Amino acid sequence: MNVSRRSLLALGAAVPALALAPQSAFAAAALPTVDMEAVLKAAQWDPVKADEAVTAGAGPSVRLVETALRGLGLIDASYVDGHFGTRTVAAYAQWQKQLGYSGIDASGLPGKTSLTRLGDGQFTLTRVYSVGARTTHQGFPVNTRTLAMLKAAQTRSGITFTVEQGSYSPGADPTSAGTHDGGGALDLDAEALTAAKRTAAVTALRQVGFAAWLRTPAQGDWPLHIHAVAISDTDLSASAQKQVGAYYEGRNGLANNAADDGPRVSKVTYEEYLRSL
Repeated sequence: MNVSRRSLLALGAAVPALALAPQSAFAAAALPTVDMEAVLKAAQWDPVKADEAVTAGAGPSVRLVETALRGLGLIDASYVDGHFGTRTVAAYAQWQKQLGYSGIDASGLPGKTSLTRLGDGQFTLTRVYSVGARTTHQGFPVNTRTLAMLKAAQTRSGITFTVEQGSYSPGADPTSAGTHDGGGALDLDAEALTAAKRTAAVTALRQVGFAAWLRTPAQGDWPLHIHAVAISDTDLSASAQKQVGAYYEGRNGLANNAADDGPRVSKVTYEEYLRSL
C-alpha cells in the first residue's frame, strides 16, 4: 500500500528530516563555502609577496573566488591558483565596477555584498563581517569597526589615544600617500607619550588587529606619530592595502620598504583577536 507523506504526518508517524527539507535547502547545503576573512587576508598580503605563495588557510576559498571570476571572463584560467595576486585584484575590481561600484568600493578588495553576488549559485560565505557605519571620533571620521579596535587597544595599553588624522579623508594630508583616503587608517599623537608608552601603544594596536608603526621625523616630512591601519577593513584604500601586506611581510609600510622596526607580536585581524579572548 502506498502512503503519502501527508498521511504519515496525519498519523503522527516519524518522517525523516531529509524527506521534509525544502529542495532549496539542499542546493545551498551542497555549495562549497568561502571564508571571507581568509580571502580578505590573502587579498592584502598576496599582492606584495615576492613569490606566488598561497596564504595559509586561504587557498581553497581564493580558488573558488577566482573560479567564479574566470566564469565571468575576468581572469585567465592560469591565475585560478589560490594566490590572490595583482591579476586577481584587478579582476575583482572589474567585477565590483560591473556591479556599479567606484572609488574605494572598487579597489579589488572583496566586500560582503560583492562576494555574495559573485558566489550566487556557486558558493556561500562563512566568517562574514562588516566594518559598520561611518561615525566620528574626536572630530575625525572613522567606521565603527576601527573605533572598536581603537578602544580595545586603549584598554590593553591603559593609554587614551589622541587622534591626529582619521579615515575617509582624501587629500587631507599629501604626506600620507593616500592611506587615509578610505577606511581603517588612523594617525595618533606620540609626542605626548614617553618612549615606553609609545612602544606599549604600538604593541596594543598590533595585538588587536592593526598594522601599526611609530613614525619619526627622520623617516619623512611629519611629526612624531603612530600610524595604524586596521587589517582587513573592507574600505581600505589601495595604498593602505599595500601597507597591510608590507606588515605581514615584516616591512615598515614606507616607500623604502625597510624592515619592520616595531614590537614583535603575533599578526592578527580584529576578528581573530576577538576569538582569542
